Amino acid sequence: MAEYKNQFQQLILDLKTNYIPSVSIDFVIFGFHDGQLKVLLLRWKGTDEWSLPGGRIRHEEDLQAAAYRSLNERTGLSEIFLQQFHTFGDVVRYINFSQQETLAKLGLPEDLASEVMGRDVSVGYYALVEFANVIPSPDFFTEECRWWDIDQIPPLLFDHNSMVTLALKTLRRQLSYQPIGYKLLPDKFTMPDLQQLYETILGQSLDRRNFQKRMLGYGILERLEERKTGGAHKAPYLYRFDKEKYQQALADETLFVG
Repeated sequence: MAEYKNQFQQLILDLKTNYIPSVSIDFVIFGFHDGQLKVLLLRWKGTDEWSLPGGRIRHEEDLQAAAYRSLNERTGLSEIFLQQFHTFGDVVRYINFSQQETLAKLGLPEDLASEVMGRDVSVGYYALVEFANVIPSPDFFTEECRWWDIDQIPPLLFDHNSMVTLALKTLRRQLSYQPIGYKLLPDKFTMPDLQQLYETILGQSLDRRNFQKRMLGYGILERLEERKTGGAHKAPYLYRFDKEKYQQALADETLFVG
């Protein structure tokens, strides 16, 4: 306990010296795997309590640069689709558990906890990552990173459940004009893979023929001569995104799937 308290004191000193006070960043990191949309959560040391990954902004560091740096520290990735979606600034940001309950659950030293548990304004980002490429890493406060299915997220600390809910709503709304597919799928994929991704995010079924016709009509997919192997039925063709055309379609806001 004494060693942890000393480390905690060093962390507080570092925060006061090198980071902007009272402003934090929180991340809803989405990954798509085995037909499920997942969110990366961190478990706090010595507890069964979970929260979203977060970060702080260094002095003379741009907000966006701080977000990418913090995400790299948590995921090991440098090229990540990142979208700011909301700023959380309620006076009371303890939803599932009160501040006192939170302190008790986390076992933070009471004489020091107020130094890092005071009121923060948090900038929320959502990120889209290829599940298989992520090497999750916990931070000082946490000891485990785990992917959770979007429908099985437990009660989280602070207001982080609300963050996940709003991030998913934003993702669904922006699905029509953001380059989501090539950040959540492998480089090569089938049309059913792509449709499954959209259906999972939207939470609804899409007509197969209409979906395929619309996606091919955008001119952003390149059909390969390869077919997916190992299935019981006729092997579907593999596709990949023409990223240059996709970026142009993104700039023109010509994408729409519904």
